[in-house]
Amino acid sequence: MLGAVALGGFAGGEARYLLGLAFPTPHAGFPATTFAINVSGAFILALLLVLILEVWPPTKYLRPLLCTGFCGAYTTFSTWMVDADRLFAAGRYGLAAADLFGALAAGLAATVLGLTCGRAVLTYRKRAAARLEVSEQQGEHSESEVLR
Repeated sequence: MLGAVALGGFAGGEARYLLGLAFPTPHAGFPATTFAINVSGAFILALLLVLILEVWPPTKYLRPLLCTGFCGAYTTFSTWMVDADRLFAAGRYGLAAADLFGALAAGLAATVLGLTCGRAVLTYRKRAAARLEVSEQQGEHSESEVLR
């Protein structure tokens, strides 16, 4: 379990680090990279939780690997706060407030979107399974025809 969290954490931290290098934030500028990382991380975490808990077959290590490890290291509350503090220190109060409240609102929206997408996959799979069952009972169609 600890190995799964560590491996996921390494991958998530590395992804965040590389994105920070590729898209650095200018001095007193809006921290778009941190914003995008945290919002995308909220979406990924919500989507993964639905897929892992409700869609995919049960596993012991996938949630610690991807949710706790990868998403935990990929997203960054501390950098978000440091970025906001730097904006406040530079006198960019409006930008700091936009970062703080915008990231919060966008993160919540991304979480809802991730949950919605995951549940849409779940609904699609349930409907496809029901169609397949009906088709098998009638003996009319192959599995590939039903899934289309």
